[in-house]
Amino acid sequence: MDIIKVENLSFDYVTQDENGNVTERNPVLKNVSLNVPEGQFLAVLGHNGCGKSTLAKHLNAILSPTEGKVTVCGIDTEDEDRIYDIRQSVGMVFQNPDNQIVATIVEEDVAFAPENLGIEPKEIRRRVDEALKQVDMYDFREHAPHQLSGGQKQRVAIAGIIAMQPRCIVMDEPTAMLDPKGRREVMKTIKRLNREQGITVILITHYMDEAAQADRVVVMDEGRIIMDDVPRRIFAQSEKLRSVGLDVPQVTELCGMLRKNGVKISDEIIFEDECAEAIADLPLKIRRADIERKTEAATREEQAETAARLDGVTYKYSIGTPFEKTAVDNVSLDIERGEFVGIIGHTGSGKSTLIQHLNGLIKPTSGTVFVDGRDIHGKEVNIRDIRFKVGLVFQYSEHQLFEETVAKDIAYGPKNMGLSEEEINKAVKSAAESMGITHLLEKSPFELSGGQQRRVALAGVLAMDPEVLILDEPAAGLDPKGRDRILSLIKQYHENSGKTVLLVSHSMEDIVKFASKVLVMNKGKLFCYDETDKVFEQTSELVSIGLDVPQITRLSHRLAEKGIDIGNDIYTTERAVRRILTML
Repeated sequence: MDIIKVENLSFDYVTQDENGNVTERNPVLKNVSLNVPEGQFLAVLGHNGCGKSTLAKHLNAILSPTEGKVTVCGIDTEDEDRIYDIRQSVGMVFQNPDNQIVATIVEEDVAFAPENLGIEPKEIRRRVDEALKQVDMYDFREHAPHQLSGGQKQRVAIAGIIAMQPRCIVMDEPTAMLDPKGRREVMKTIKRLNREQGITVILITHYMDEAAQADRVVVMDEGRIIMDDVPRRIFAQSEKLRSVGLDVPQVTELCGMLRKNGVKISDEIIFEDECAEAIADLPLKIRRADIERKTEAATREEQAETAARLDGVTYKYSIGTPFEKTAVDNVSLDIERGEFVGIIGHTGSGKSTLIQHLNGLIKPTSGTVFVDGRDIHGKEVNIRDIRFKVGLVFQYSEHQLFEETVAKDIAYGPKNMGLSEEEINKAVKSAAESMGITHLLEKSPFELSGGQQRRVALAGVLAMDPEVLILDEPAAGLDPKGRDRILSLIKQYHENSGKTVLLVSHSMEDIVKFASKVLVMNKGKLFCYDETDKVFEQTSELVSIGLDVPQITRLSHRLAEKGIDIGNDIYTTERAVRRILTML
């Protein structure tokens, strides 16, 4: 039985004048048809702006079709008398759990929806307890939501939907803001609800490894469904996926690269275990790759200049109250000039608090922060000068845009530095070129796509020509194409300018691809700070503190268990391919 049926759905966002007349139509969905059987786990993929979230909002009647029809459990979503029935049948979980949590205690939040449905108190108590147990959050029922990690908050949000006893849950990028541990927790919950409880799950995601775990994958592009099949056959079409700004799991990419080198291996591999089996079945002449480890560190000068230094930095929130918390605990480190440093750590590990010390947004409770050898809180130092020298780009930086045009927004920082008109124009042009947005300078930043807005915000910081550029999750929420675009531009900027770059990210794949050194935070302390290869050799230690390693690294461990040694420094598919080819 189909729990959801979408027939020839089209939807236009419209702009109206003050008299209610339509002045502009923006078609978002175009003739979409989709049937979702009860109990299915369906993943929806597509680039930013392709219509995924708009489609999701039609599935529980948040939006109504411009044309076509959507039925939920046999009910037409345009039947206003049955809206509550529809929303009880199809629950929605959004990207940011903070936007869905409304109560001050976990169990009260989970009870919110059943209370609004008029459920009897005894039944609400039973549902709340059962829902929390299903997401492994029962022991936290009396906690305050703000004390939970991102993954725990998202599981509470899911429990709130489960308590309504829906037949289907639609999740719109529920893991986008989570660290690797949080992602694993939420995916485990999703699969348990689907496999054990029989709840239909529709998961919108930008993570290919999450989509690979579904029963079925739908791919959207420009408001239409262009692919609809089981994950293996979807990801076998890697070129088509890349043409619409998507990606494939690393092991699928590895097999594709091996096939291009004449190796006979399946094109429908999506998990590391089956990839390890397939490689073990190849006619390998040797069982250990000819490994030559060369790191960037080997070519660096021993006496590098220090761009910034932390000396015993500790920071505590809410000192002297019951909520006192040590966010950064006695951290000391040197950041070399011209370095590209990746910063990783679980949610709440102290990453964001740490980086805010470097341009004086936060003053240490104890310890000292040095930039260019000067104590930034010393009496002779103007903190305003430090903030021009250390540029900080926050997560979802597009929320900082405010000017009429892109050019004016980028110019805001240089103007505040007191530069001449000629210097400002030169800075704007240079920053726009670095981010590939010179053709957008006269447009309103609010007319741009999410990825373009992100680049405008970044250009606004680059225009001040900082010596140190700090980026807090600059690719968060972007599709694979947008993510690769902005990170490649940042890497290119680093190589061309020689400036110091610090990149905070939850994506281990991004960190190993771009950073030469990695700084790992754990519970406010510096867990380690070393060359990328040396940090990711510590796979079990990283996993134990809630982090992860790239899928291709996990594959190398699976191969080692089978007696096939391609090295313990495998973090990219390119390196894995080179090693395997030497063994054939």
